[in-house]
Amino acid sequence: MRWASGSALLVLASATAACGPATQSERESASEQSYAPNVAPAPAEMAADVAGAPAGVRVTAAPGVAFNYRYAFSLPAERIAAAQEEHAAACEKLGVARCRITGMRYQLAGEDRVQAMLAFKLDPTLARQFGKEGIAAIQKAEGTLVDAEITGTDAGAEINRLAAERARLSEELARIDRELARTNLPASERAELQTQRAEIAQRIEAGRTSSGEQRESLANTPMTFDYRSGRAVRGFDAGAPLTSSLDLLAASAQATLAFVLGAIAVLGPPALVALIGLLVWRRFRPRVRRPKAAEVEAGV
Repeated sequence: MRWASGSALLVLASATAACGPATQSERESASEQSYAPNVAPAPAEMAADVAGAPAGVRVTAAPGVAFNYRYAFSLPAERIAAAQEEHAAACEKLGVARCRITGMRYQLAGEDRVQAMLAFKLDPTLARQFGKEGIAAIQKAEGTLVDAEITGTDAGAEINRLAAERARLSEELARIDRELARTNLPASERAELQTQRAEIAQRIEAGRTSSGEQRESLANTPMTFDYRSGRAVRGFDAGAPLTSSLDLLAASAQATLAFVLGAIAVLGPPALVALIGLLVWRRFRPRVRRPKAAEVEAGV
């Protein structure tokens, strides 16, 4: 009976030790064996769709993938600044923990020609809905989405690869340390092992840096809005032949008027000087007396 109680206590102690807290290195190793982040699903209010918006990709459907969103809009030049400001305000409303503005550009390229850009870094769970709301704001400003691109990088797989490579290098480093601990090691061999150790340590540190960059790409989703001036969306298909013909007629008339005004601006001053000179010459030119008919007959 006493033997049975001792055995039970031994088994209980073994189970407690097995379930005890792991060391820091063991926890890191376990977390890096298979990286598949648990991304919280988007809130219910983010399920609303916007007409004409691209489908996008839910982060829950592709865990471990780092996405990059890019949208291009065309809208009237005078409304670009307001649309850009509305998008910036929407990001600021989310707070810096979930959305940060990382770049902005507004360029007046010519008469009624504007090019602008706004760049963000977003919480991955908000990127899809933020893009839809951005498109809706452009549509309200009588603009249109002309290009949408969503690219992804399998950052999770790269993190796992880097973790496996780091584990292999750590084993190699431990082997070299055991060799360096030998007291009878020749000086030339010791120098070679120390060189190898330094190189492996650098590779391990580079792997840690790269792994951190991949984790950063998973935690923050880049999004870019490009704006350019263009015609407003009409009540019928902008690609219809009638619309295209009207646009061509307007562009041709504008080009013709610009050419005429340019010609007047270039040739006007010389023509005015020539006209004034002609008037002066006609006013002060020498008058030649014509002979009378009697004088002509007498001369004949």
